[in-house]
Amino acid sequence: MHEIGAIVRADTETHLHLRERIVTITLVTVVVDLVCTVLIWLFERHAPGTDVKSIGSAAFFSSTQLLTVSSSMANPLTTAGRVLDVAMEAYAITVVASLAGSFGAFFHRRSSERRAASHGECQAD
Repeated sequence: MHEIGAIVRADTETHLHLRERIVTITLVTVVVDLVCTVLIWLFERHAPGTDVKSIGSAAFFSSTQLLTVSSSMANPLTTAGRVLDVAMEAYAITVVASLAGSFGAFFHRRSSERRAASHGECQAD
């Protein structure tokens, strides 16, 4: 719990770096979600048999795709909608991998910092 607070406060350069990555990824993903919502609505709204009938259903579809969770909605029916769907899923996988790498780098760096700090304390004694 202490590390979470340290990230929020950006106690060290390592915490600041992780916080900046998380905030950037979050903001970019919100923008991508909004753009994809509008695009999927434009592509799919008039397709016969589509589940995307309103901007709300487009937002639901887009958000669930970007969260990499499956919904009960049918896949897009138009070619443009399908291409966008694949692009959203590729983006979502990239974000998950980027976050995993960011957290891995953070924990590695924090371990190094803690070892260096404890080694410095041992020498000071």
